[in-house]
Amino acid sequence: MYIKRASEHNRENSPKPSDRRTVKRRHLIYYLRVWEIPGDRLLGHVVDITPEGMMLISEQPIVTSQELSLEVRLPDIEGALKPLRFRAVCRWSDNDVNAAFYDSGLEFLDRSPENVESIKAIIEAYGFQD
Repeated sequence: MYIKRASEHNRENSPKPSDRRTVKRRHLIYYLRVWEIPGDRLLGHVVDITPEGMMLISEQPIVTSQELSLEVRLPDIEGALKPLRFRAVCRWSDNDVNAAFYDSGLEFLDRSPENVESIKAIIEAYGFQD
């Protein structure tokens, strides 16, 4: 993979506003762990997240079109872990820049107002502020 040096970037090659995503991705301060249930298997870590989906980084690729039952364990005020469960489908999976890992795009299947508010709370609590 070829990555341009900073000196090779210029404004002419920057994406036009109309070419950018309509939903802003939010990168998290640290990678939240995502567990596959049943089985309690660590699937990967959240890289970025929106109310519609998230990107995971993992040691194994995720099968595209696969529906998954997942859980993120968030600490509450006392430090106890509170599970947030959701269903998602893998839309793509490919090698990361570091060939030892894979990046996968997951789309949330349940976008009920309650689940969207839970995702927004994660973004607010753990995301970078702009």
